[in-house]
Amino acid sequence: MNNSDNTTPHNSTDYDKQVRQTIPFYDTIQRETVDVIKTISPDVKCWLDTGCGAGYLVEIALPVFPQTHFVLADPSGPMLEQARVRLNKISGNRVELLPPVRSEDLLKYASEMHPQVITAVLCHHYLDRFQRSRATETCYQLLDRGGVFLTVENISLRAGQSNRVGLGRWARFQLGQGRDKSTVEEHTRRFNSKYFPITVNEHLELLSRTGFRIIELFWHSHMQAGFYAIK
Repeated sequence: MNNSDNTTPHNSTDYDKQVRQTIPFYDTIQRETVDVIKTISPDVKCWLDTGCGAGYLVEIALPVFPQTHFVLADPSGPMLEQARVRLNKISGNRVELLPPVRSEDLLKYASEMHPQVITAVLCHHYLDRFQRSRATETCYQLLDRGGVFLTVENISLRAGQSNRVGLGRWARFQLGQGRDKSTVEEHTRRFNSKYFPITVNEHLELLSRTGFRIIELFWHSHMQAGFYAIK
């Protein structure tokens, strides 16, 4: 596995290919995210995508939300550059990229944006429990009342044996996508060492404790889960 220029195990220039070999149903997760937002907030004016990576989510959302201004945030400068290149020709002036910033530090830009939607897809699992709580609280504070926070993360299952089963299935998926055995084994060792998953119930409790009034699980497959919460 290459040394990465961001918190994921994939270099920014290889991210699009590598993430699809790593995350089951990656493209489906992105489309489901767009569909949830289209259902809850079809007239969103400002959408903040934190942990935006290479910009794929915004690329597929742009034609679905023709009146929406998108703000992209990510802690990795190289990832933001990949997003800039990807979106430059199709976005016009509808996309704004913030300087490299983590989710928990986004309040410094609160005066510059008023998002009705915030997405955090496959990024907050790199935070420890304290950082994740701060990031979630920051997203809550940034949202307008009635705004939507949607997050998708790698998760932990409820018991040690369940995690072994889940990681075994995940490993077989990656092998089936052409990844070599040593790379898959290295990826498995990242669990609870390079990323820090929590259970579905812990996610629901965190969103409730933060103050969201409506909280739902909208996606769960393999060791990934997605949630939306309305302020």
